[in-house]
Amino acid sequence: MKSAGLRKFIISALLLLFSITTGVVGFMALEGFNFLDSIYMTVITLSTVGFNEVEPLSNTGKLFATLYILFNIGIFAYIVSTITTYLFEGELQKIFKNIMFGREVKKLKNHVIVCGYGRNGSRACLEFIDNQTPFVIIEKDQSILEFSSESRPPVIVGDATSDDTLVEAGIHRARALITTLPEDADNVFITLTVKELNPAVRVIARASDLSSEKKLLRAGANRVVLPDILGGIHMAQLITKPYVVEFLEILNGMGEGNLRLEDYSFEQLKEQHQNKTLNELKIQENTGATVVGIKNDDKGFIFGPDRDLVIGTRDILILLGSEESLKRFNSYCK
Repeated sequence: MKSAGLRKFIISALLLLFSITTGVVGFMALEGFNFLDSIYMTVITLSTVGFNEVEPLSNTGKLFATLYILFNIGIFAYIVSTITTYLFEGELQKIFKNIMFGREVKKLKNHVIVCGYGRNGSRACLEFIDNQTPFVIIEKDQSILEFSSESRPPVIVGDATSDDTLVEAGIHRARALITTLPEDADNVFITLTVKELNPAVRVIARASDLSSEKKLLRAGANRVVLPDILGGIHMAQLITKPYVVEFLEILNGMGEGNLRLEDYSFEQLKEQHQNKTLNELKIQENTGATVVGIKNDDKGFIFGPDRDLVIGTRDILILLGSEESLKRFNSYCK
């Protein structure tokens, strides 16, 4: 989608072309000049350089030239303001960056699309940046998209409810989408559209009202998050379970300490570590990280798994450890 600055530039170019065409046609029709002489008269009139006319103008020609000059004063002022914007406000650089980011989006695969860069969307983006997860933002309010030139992620300025915008963001190549728009109806519409365009995409939707949760789930959302309700529960648990909350905040990177939770699928493990028991893997002894749970398709979550449990196909390991211990666990992965 074109930026406002690019549209202004295109309008300026079209106005200039219209002005030149009007001058050429006018001088040819009213004064009988040939095409080359009409071009010459149009240029010297438009630029107000003060050169002599090709031939003395008739009264009709003088009237046309006068109106033509007055008409071009407004066009000239508009074009100058546009050029000034491009030269001194960095609009050309912005357009160039948008083109480059558009090319980046086309290269993305298995990425996440974030619809809406408000309070929830921007926080999700920070998490993706910390975890080096590829993502693209869709936001129609360009004024809130402020990033440093070094850290700016790919951004599409447009309406996330539009099929064309979602396709431009690579919905057919994406693995997940987060929709955090303030209106629940918009989030429902986006969910329906996404599931129609690519049913395999995992959709995480924000809802303001509890009544919207069922609608979003029926629309195809995989999970629905209600920030207001979660915020109230969190505040209450700061009183009823303060140490549990403190521990969870550490895991989420919001408190002191460097403990983290990470998940690793069976497919990520090297072949020599697949189909082995936890006792054989000796993860804690070799890395310092602890296997706190296993996600199994048949049994669900298994917390505090037995060390004789075999890690098989479609199992997912959930590890707790410091950043250093989790880096050491990477030696177990492909």
